[in-house]
Amino acid sequence: MKSNLILFLKGMAMGAADVIPGVSGGTIAFISGIYERLISALSAVDVSLISTFKNEGFAAVWRKIDGFFLLVLFAGIGSSILSLAKGLSFLLENHPIPVWSFFFGLIIASVLVVYRQLKTRKALLIIPFVLGIAFAWWITMLVPAQSSNSLPFVFFSGAIAICAMILPGISGSFILLILGKYQYILESLHQLRIDVILVFMAGCGIGLLSFVRLVKWLFAKYHDLSIAVLGGFMIGSLNKVWPWKITLESILLKDKLIPSVQQNVSPWAYESLSGIPAELPLSLACAAIGLGLILVLEYAGNRNRLA
Repeated sequence: MKSNLILFLKGMAMGAADVIPGVSGGTIAFISGIYERLISALSAVDVSLISTFKNEGFAAVWRKIDGFFLLVLFAGIGSSILSLAKGLSFLLENHPIPVWSFFFGLIIASVLVVYRQLKTRKALLIIPFVLGIAFAWWITMLVPAQSSNSLPFVFFSGAIAICAMILPGISGSFILLILGKYQYILESLHQLRIDVILVFMAGCGIGLLSFVRLVKWLFAKYHDLSIAVLGGFMIGSLNKVWPWKITLESILLKDKLIPSVQQNVSPWAYESLSGIPAELPLSLACAAIGLGLILVLEYAGNRNRLA
């Protein structure tokens, strides 16, 4: 019961992270020690399950896909997204600097955790690490677009965003923002637009089951190379998570101004340019809490692996 509760809470943490543009649920899965198990379970979902069901029954299918693990984890993710989406949106709108500081500290600690997953310390791994930084940095520099609210595009958006969500350091929510679907999907969750939610989930399911096999293969064949790239993704994503930003350009999405071009500045420059307090002591405290949370999650993950 205790381990199931911990798994459910990890799922809730993943769901909360997936709601925030700039933070990846895959990061939470990785640092909490369930990432490779999640990839293995998801990659087991394929057409061969039909023959397994016919020959051995539902129990064999359930074991093959690590069904109870997925059930508890996705229950946590789903409950978090449905219950926290509105609250996180409120915090980002009204208290953005402390929130982004928290996630900045979380990601900094995550990079250290990822580094400890390397089986070797080869100097050549710096190349994929730097390439990962460059790619994630480029992603964070893309400008959000206006797009169609048609159901086919919602399906496509879900398929693309879920691939990012499963990768540590690449934010699926930010991909939705770039595609112009972040606010629309968030509003659909708030208002329970069943057709939009179901089509989006279908896109996520198809994208996830297609992409997860590639991730599993990469981890099996090129473990340290994959770890180095993912660590780079996390470092590159810090460009998006930096708390103090000056908005240079905005676009109008659904009668709401969304920043499209922003510039990172120091806390002191932020105060002088915006006239808004930088909240430096509170921000440092929030960053420290984020960092400490990762250490606790890593400790819990290590204990579970040893048990």
